[in-house]
Amino acid sequence: MNGNVLRLLFASLVLVCLAMPAAAHHSFAAAFDNEKPVTVKGVLTEIRLENPHSWFYVEVKDASGKTERWAFEAGTPSGMIRNGFKPNTIKTGTEVTVKAIHARDAAQNIGLLREIITPDGKSYATFGTSGDK
Repeated sequence: MNGNVLRLLFASLVLVCLAMPAAAHHSFAAAFDNEKPVTVKGVLTEIRLENPHSWFYVEVKDASGKTERWAFEAGTPSGMIRNGFKPNTIKTGTEVTVKAIHARDAAQNIGLLREIITPDGKSYATFGTSGDK
């Protein structure tokens, strides 16, 4: 009987370990409100192409002229490359237009980046396909 209990405990431990990576990934719907699209225009100050998700930082002037820093979560570097965005495609200091989905917490200047547009009109989709805007 002790051997059966040990086998059961070991099998349970293996199942828990296998399930942990799946539980670690978060839901975008929990963090972002698909019903709150946002478009901002500002200066790109930082690009962090890293796994699991990249980040774009943009300084935006509000109606009173005050500068606000916005952070936009983007796709994985490999997914962005498939959509035509490569490292050094857009340099920091470039004025860009960002189309995104705002964070559920409206007090935060954070969004899920859907599209970034350069001054010459070139557009890069950062999640899904280019037609998924």
